[in-house]
Amino acid sequence: MRGDKFMSTSTGTQLTLTYAPAATALNKNALRTKNILGIVLFNSQLTSGIGTDQNSGIIKTPLTLYGADICEIWSTTQPVIPGHYLDIRYRRSATLTLGSITLAITTPIDDGENINPPPIQSCAQEAYQQIFNLLQEIGHIHLLRVWNFLPDINGATHGLEHYRQFNIGRQGSFIAHDRLSEESSIPAASAVGTSSTNLVVHFLAGRDKSVALENPRQISAYRYPKKYGPCSPTFSRGGSLNLDQQHALFISGTASIVGHDTLHIDDVAAQTQESIRNISAVIDEANRVAGHHLHTLDTLNYRVYFRNIADLTIIQAELDRLIAPATKTLYIQADICRSELLVEIEATGGVVHS
Repeated sequence: MRGDKFMSTSTGTQLTLTYAPAATALNKNALRTKNILGIVLFNSQLTSGIGTDQNSGIIKTPLTLYGADICEIWSTTQPVIPGHYLDIRYRRSATLTLGSITLAITTPIDDGENINPPPIQSCAQEAYQQIFNLLQEIGHIHLLRVWNFLPDINGATHGLEHYRQFNIGRQGSFIAHDRLSEESSIPAASAVGTSSTNLVVHFLAGRDKSVALENPRQISAYRYPKKYGPCSPTFSRGGSLNLDQQHALFISGTASIVGHDTLHIDDVAAQTQESIRNISAVIDEANRVAGHHLHTLDTLNYRVYFRNIADLTIIQAELDRLIAPATKTLYIQADICRSELLVEIEATGGVVHS
């Protein structure tokens, strides 16, 4: 794959994230356009029957979006070709790859609770093993942004919470592929819970390396103490990517955590406020690293994951008060990685077109 003449002769790139009604994007066969990396769909009646074969570029998210049925369209200025590798379906240009992997999590009936390692841990390690092998093969070795969707993230089996099982498997692959030796290469990421029985991982990778960003208000997630599980979560608080003078910013799933402690338990308004303070701190760090005032709260777009439908209007009111986004805010119901967290917010900047 790496020797593809089409891929090796392309130069220059930009990355764009746009939004459209899902029906409009799909009816116009948007993926016939040669520059589309992928269309991200959320659960709805419209999208329930749509498949995800290797050529389609459709990336399905196993969560429900509240409000208008919107999809995300990721595109580039370079020609794009489809591909597959084992369980991964992806599309790539000369410098960027957008892909997805889905693995069924099944427990052998005869082993019950005694199976070791637990199925979620095994699936997480396998998913990242496939991703790293693919990226090495196509020469897009830098993992830029990851979205992880876990079944029953706060549930526990085999004596350990599912999110902690996932962290063990994920970190195992990072270690096996020597991707923890340089902290500046740890990607931005999110991990939320679903009612699916599958582990789903979406990823953006590229030929060019991003700069990992941390939040001075928080301990780096990969340095959390053992009280949060045998292995720390493997992600940075954000990532900054320069593409031909374009400054992309990826902010990881961000919640009401200061240091490593959860704040404002049972107060969704205060948790929303604290999440925005943390996002603002990552923006400040991105601007400091770049040496320019490139990003503000009002120039990003947001995915907002909320645990309880009753909290949605409170979260919306807080965000309407705190930020005036020029692009888009998507509200998605999901479980959050800590059971006491009610909201998690991720953001993207520098690549967004309305």
